[in-house]
Amino acid sequence: MTTELRNVEADLSRFRGRVLAASALALICFLLIVARLGYLQILRHDDLLEQAESNRTAVVPVVPNRGLIVDRNNIVLANNYSAYTLEVTPSKISNLEQTLEDLSQVLDISARDRRRFRKLLEESRSFESLPLLTRLSDEEVAKFAAQRFRFPGVDIKARLFRSYPYGALASHVLGYIGRINPTEKEDLDNSEDQANYRGTEYIGKLGIEQSFESQLHGTTGVDSVETSAGGRAMRKLASSPATPGNTVKLSIDIRLQALVEDLFGERRGALVALDPVNGEILAFVSKPTFDPNLFVEGIDSENWQVLNESPDKPLLNRALRGTYPPGSTYKPFMALAALETRTRTPEQSIADPGYFMFGNHRFRDDKEGGHGVVNMYRSIVQSCDTYYYVLANDMGVDTIHQQMQRFGFGELTGIDLLGEVRGLLPSTAWKRRAFKRADQQKWYAGETISLGIGQGYNNFTILQLASATAALSNQGLRMRPHLVREVVDIVTHAPIVTEPQALGEPIAKPEHISTITNAMVGVNLEGTSAASFRGAGYTSGGKTGTAQVVQIKQNEKYISSKVDERLRDHALFTAFAPADHPRIALAMVVENAGFGSQSAAPIARRVFDFWLLQQYPSEEDIAAVQKGRATTPVGKPRALSEVPWPPLAP
Repeated sequence: MTTELRNVEADLSRFRGRVLAASALALICFLLIVARLGYLQILRHDDLLEQAESNRTAVVPVVPNRGLIVDRNNIVLANNYSAYTLEVTPSKISNLEQTLEDLSQVLDISARDRRRFRKLLEESRSFESLPLLTRLSDEEVAKFAAQRFRFPGVDIKARLFRSYPYGALASHVLGYIGRINPTEKEDLDNSEDQANYRGTEYIGKLGIEQSFESQLHGTTGVDSVETSAGGRAMRKLASSPATPGNTVKLSIDIRLQALVEDLFGERRGALVALDPVNGEILAFVSKPTFDPNLFVEGIDSENWQVLNESPDKPLLNRALRGTYPPGSTYKPFMALAALETRTRTPEQSIADPGYFMFGNHRFRDDKEGGHGVVNMYRSIVQSCDTYYYVLANDMGVDTIHQQMQRFGFGELTGIDLLGEVRGLLPSTAWKRRAFKRADQQKWYAGETISLGIGQGYNNFTILQLASATAALSNQGLRMRPHLVREVVDIVTHAPIVTEPQALGEPIAKPEHISTITNAMVGVNLEGTSAASFRGAGYTSGGKTGTAQVVQIKQNEKYISSKVDERLRDHALFTAFAPADHPRIALAMVVENAGFGSQSAAPIARRVFDFWLLQQYPSEEDIAAVQKGRATTPVGKPRALSEVPWPPLAP
């Protein structure tokens, strides 16, 4: 047996080396830790402190209250109310269908609620919170609160909702708000207002709500809140309050607006009444209307289908975007153009046999046998077609275009409402641009004849016709029509008033204007609308019109009862009052209603009685006008103080 002798010195040397290496490694690690600590605590201190605070706190945008919309008498037409909503965030839910099914066991979720939610889901991003139920009662809130632990991604929130207290009344003026869609979101993200729309889910979609969005929206505020590890707000640390939107005060009188809409009844059409001196719009009616409250929470597919597919087109703003042949309401403007171009003098007369022959085509007058000898005054008072057939032929299409353009026909009026259309004022240049084939581009002389009586290619908006009529009554001076009277700053309460704006110089010589307006006064005293204005406590001027919807063959006689209702003639009327110093002018159309003297002029009479005499028609009278059976008012008119205004929608 042998004994191995160990080299103690060698072992100690190796051990010391290992200890030294380990110590050096530990020292290096320690130095690295100290260096890292110094880097984090000194060099990155401010940055890391900010990150730590951001993890502990959250910046939450505070959406401002939307501004009010009021009429000229400060009656509130659009306001806000607070309500609880049941909100679902799809990105936080693994099985959306099952969650909806489970929720229906706790709360009453109707099929309409589900359809509306799915429509919102299609239009929104998955991480957005979407309302499933709105206007929850206290009992419903309590029911869900007791079961909330079962539904991650579902919560109750308090929201402000837009409210239109009068329902469908003036809906085409007010418009509505709706959820911001992806296109609008992209536009906002690329605009200067991006920061101001953080947290905002609704935006103006139509009417004043859209056109004055920047004034109504307000300024978004900011809340700094402390959050838990789960992201829940624990307490508010700091707050920069939101500034509500400004109040938009309209020039319309909602009582007059309600009266006109009532007088139209179930008929389709439009009416624009304005102050010819300053351009303020007093009533802006398009019938039928729609209830803007349907859109506030996201319209369901059932109601959308009813509105969108209705043959009556309730979503079409007929006053702003509907275009119509002006019919005989065009004749005063044609006569004025004739005076301005020296094509006619007031005294010049024609013999009207009841038709005008152009080549082999007979253009018939509305009166069998004609009107006899007709000068300019009688041509307007009796609405003689033949006079204007001859006049249009003598003037030519391009002269007519040049003259009528001065009245604003075929041009935008500049109203403070988005979506206005130009209409169509024909000319040879227009036809060359509008058609592709050479034979279509040529203007034929026979096409000019019908222009004289407001037919042919003529197509204008009721707003354009009202603006031109107001200019006639205002010594030829056109004023820019506007719906907003002033915007009241929510902070300073200072009003920003819409100043009247003249659209150029007077369109005609005063003596020529006087000739035409005197003839229009004759229309209401002894002409086609005399029955409607019999016994009025003021003198007014007017012009009736009947516009063809479909062309009648040369040898056929038009009989309305044998024509489909939607193909019957439109009834038009233009008017102003009082004649010596007009305070109101209007233009209107009742679609497919026949003669303007029977269906349109009676409505104008009640509008003037309201505005000038503060009289409101009797219920019997309103019913008769709705049916087209009243010219002179029937029943005793009521003073406005006797009528309960305004009638709140149910």
